[in-house]
Amino acid sequence: MSADRDLSIGNKMFTILFVDDETNILSALGRLFQPTGYKLLFAESGAQALSVFASEPIDLLISDMRMPGMTGTQLLAEVANKYPATYRILLTGFGDIHAAVGALNDGGIYRYLSKPWIDEEILAAAQDAIKLRGLERDTERLQEISFKRNEELRDLNINLEKKVAERTAEATKLNEALNLKLITAVKVFSNLIELRGGILAGHSKRVSDKAVLIARAMKLPKETIQDVMLGALLHDIGKIGFQDVLLAKPVAKLSMPEVKIHRGHPENGNNALIALQDFKEVAKVVKHHHELWDGSGFPDHLSGENIPLAARIVAVSNDYDSMLAGTLAVTKYKPDQAAKAIHKGKGKRYDPAVVDAFQIVLDGGVQSDDEHLVKQTDVKAGMKLNRDVINSNGVLLVGAGHELDDHLANKLQSYENPDLSTLKIWVYIEPPPVEETPEQTPAAPPAAPADKIVPDPEGNQAFLT
Repeated sequence: MSADRDLSIGNKMFTILFVDDETNILSALGRLFQPTGYKLLFAESGAQALSVFASEPIDLLISDMRMPGMTGTQLLAEVANKYPATYRILLTGFGDIHAAVGALNDGGIYRYLSKPWIDEEILAAAQDAIKLRGLERDTERLQEISFKRNEELRDLNINLEKKVAERTAEATKLNEALNLKLITAVKVFSNLIELRGGILAGHSKRVSDKAVLIARAMKLPKETIQDVMLGALLHDIGKIGFQDVLLAKPVAKLSMPEVKIHRGHPENGNNALIALQDFKEVAKVVKHHHELWDGSGFPDHLSGENIPLAARIVAVSNDYDSMLAGTLAVTKYKPDQAAKAIHKGKGKRYDPAVVDAFQIVLDGGVQSDDEHLVKQTDVKAGMKLNRDVINSNGVLLVGAGHELDDHLANKLQSYENPDLSTLKIWVYIEPPPVEETPEQTPAAPPAAPADKIVPDPEGNQAFLT
C-alpha cells in the first residue's frame, strides 16, 4: 500500500468482516487493512460469520469461496437475503470462475477477486464499496431530513416558497446521489468482463463514450442519452461466462460452434437485466445492439425503426471500436478505414441518421457559440483550448482549458498525426461584452464542454515535454 493512500472516509466508522478458514489468510488481511482505520472483524467459518452479523451491523463482507461446511457462495446468498445493505466481495481461485458467476447471481456480490490477491486491488475494491455504503448512509440521512421538513411544512405555513425550494434542492441532491450509485454499479458490472484484460479491456467504456456523443449530436432527451450510456456499458455483460480463448478471437475467426455461443450473448445479457424494472430500456439495448437496419442481424432479426433507437446508436459505436481494437475483423482497422466501413453500411447495417450523427462526432461534434475550429498551422500562443486535442489514434495531446504558450503552440503546429491528417483544434472565443443594467449582470463565459476523452498520462506527458 502506498504511503499516501487514505482509505478512511471522514470521521465515520465502517466495519469490515473477513471470513476464511485459514487463520494465516485472516492475519494477512488484518495486517493489510489495519492502517485504514476501519473496524476489522474476523470469522473462520460461515456459521461464525452469521453470528457476528447477528451481534452488530457489517458494512463490507470479504469472504473466501472454498470453506468447509457453508461455502462462500452459500454465505453470500444468506447475507444478501438477511442483510442486503452489506456490500459483498468474494475471494476465489481462478478455477472457481464459474462458481463466482453463481455467486454474482445468487449472492449479489459487488466484486470478485482472484487469490492470491493484489494488495492495491483489494484495498481499492474495499474503498469503492465503503464509499458506496457511505453514500447509502447519506441517502438515509437525507430521507430523514426530508421527512422532518415535511412535518415542519405541515405545521408552519410561513415562507412557503423558500421552504419548497429547500425541499426541492434536497430531493434533487437525493436523486443525483441515487443516480450516481446506479451508474457506479453499472460501471462495476461492465468491468466484470473487462477485468479479464486482453483486447476487450476498455472496450465498453469507449463504446459508451462515443455512443453518448452520437446521441447528443442527435439532440436526444436526457433520459434516452442515459439509456444509451448504460446500455453501451453493459452491452457485453452476456459474455461474462465466455472462455478466455473465445474472448480473444476476432469474430471473423470464430468457428461455427463458437459463432453460436457468441450470438447468444445479447440474450444472456438481456436475461440478466430483464428482472430489473428500472433497466427495462437498457435491457433492450443489450438484447438488440447486434440487430441490423436491413433485418439481417440477431437475435430477433428486427429491421429499421423496429430496432430500439438506443440500440441502433450502440451498434455503430460498438462496431467502430471493435474494428479499431481488432475484435471484429482479422486485422485491426485504422480510424479512417473504420469510418469508411461504417459509412459503407449506411442504410444496410446501420440507421442512416445514426451514421450522419456519427460523422458529426468524428468531425468534432456540434459547434457551440463560444468556440472556433482553427487550422493547425494557425495555432498561436495565448489561445485557450475549448476541447481536448486528440491525435488520430485517440491519444490525448493537450487537455481542454489549457492556454497555449509559444513552446506548445509550436509543437502543435509541427505535430504529424499517425494517419497524416490534420489535428482538430477548437479554441475558446471570448463572448461579446454584455451591457450592464441595474437588472442585469455581465454574462459568465460558457463552461467548456463536459465530454472528455480519458487521457493517456504517458502520451500526454511525452507530448507536453
